[in-house]
Amino acid sequence: MEPVVLLVSTLDTKGPETFYLRDRVGERGAKPLILDLSMSVETPGADIPPSEVARAAGVSIEEIRASRERKKITGQMIAGAVKIAVDLLASGRLAGVIGLGGSTGSLMATEVMRALPFGVPKLMVSSTAALPGLSTRYIGTGDISIFHSVIEISGLSTPLCNVLDRAAAAIVGMSAVPPLTVESARVEGRPLVAMSMFGPTEKCATYVQRRLEEEGFQVIGFSAAGVCDRAMEQMIGMEFFDAVVDLAPGGVGEEIVGGMRAAGPERLTTAGRIGIPQVVAPGGLNLMSPRKSRYKPEYHKRRKFDLDALRTFLRLSDDEMRQIAEVFAEKLAQANAKTVFVFPGKGWSAVDPPSGEMYDKEQDLILLDVVKEKAGPNLEIREVDANLEEEEFAEAVTQACLAIFPRPQ
Repeated sequence: MEPVVLLVSTLDTKGPETFYLRDRVGERGAKPLILDLSMSVETPGADIPPSEVARAAGVSIEEIRASRERKKITGQMIAGAVKIAVDLLASGRLAGVIGLGGSTGSLMATEVMRALPFGVPKLMVSSTAALPGLSTRYIGTGDISIFHSVIEISGLSTPLCNVLDRAAAAIVGMSAVPPLTVESARVEGRPLVAMSMFGPTEKCATYVQRRLEEEGFQVIGFSAAGVCDRAMEQMIGMEFFDAVVDLAPGGVGEEIVGGMRAAGPERLTTAGRIGIPQVVAPGGLNLMSPRKSRYKPEYHKRRKFDLDALRTFLRLSDDEMRQIAEVFAEKLAQANAKTVFVFPGKGWSAVDPPSGEMYDKEQDLILLDVVKEKAGPNLEIREVDANLEEEEFAEAVTQACLAIFPRPQ
């Protein structure tokens, strides 16, 4: 059957605009399929009406309309739309998804998009994309493109029609690109390696990436700022990768202390759970970055490093390091495949070289001692007398990778 571009909207509030976008998508050679998330009146014209969406969620549209529990019924409609979208993808019919909406419509449509894997074209046309905090909620860990309409999506004025014309061209163009799949990512026969990295570990990451690519690996980097490394865990779980180099697992600690790089409770667990080899270093694990609006009084007395005008790293306390070390070590100990922990003895990033005030060798050793104590049968520990950003350490990481990663064909 012909692939479709799924158009997610609410016809009860955006009927004419949705039909206009549908027609423009069709004129450009793609087959549009309207999925209507409306929860009030039925508006004719949807290919997948609200009754079908509700039924996919296991409820009736009458139950949806009779309920006053807005949060509950919104979740039910999203669940039904997700099931329909995932089924379309599984059948090979889904070429891309485009959403149209304000705040509620954007939240619902992008939740459907985030249920689809990396590589499926996703475009959200939203009049509220620039509102503080909303764009990050819309995108989350998804590879979603946000088209900020600026003007309200209401009435087919010439400016809005221009917005919708451009949106149609964008989604049709994206949908023309063959979708990325786990299989197509490996078409060259080169193992895929996920690598976490962030600014203070950049030299090490660049060196390791270059060396592994010279050996025939594909290395895909993820910025360890809390969102992308969370996405990395999800993609590891989808079996996109053959191995992992986790240079910057600081999100493990930030999750515990409430920092801005918090990466969720699943951080540093997926590779070990599904059984692929990983090489881990503690880049940034001895630092925290709480929001300045939430600083505790004693934070102002901590050793600090201003990365830029917006980001400041604080050195952990000994108690925080012990708490984080216990969780970190437990995650490594549960690995079901070969894991190498490479420990830098002279600081864990560019922030804490031995010559700087952020360096604290005794506190760093707290982590090493706990990891040694809890080490499982698949964990090997290698100590390197260098800072994480020095070439000596980066080469040690590379050699650990070459020792346990599957070789390129």
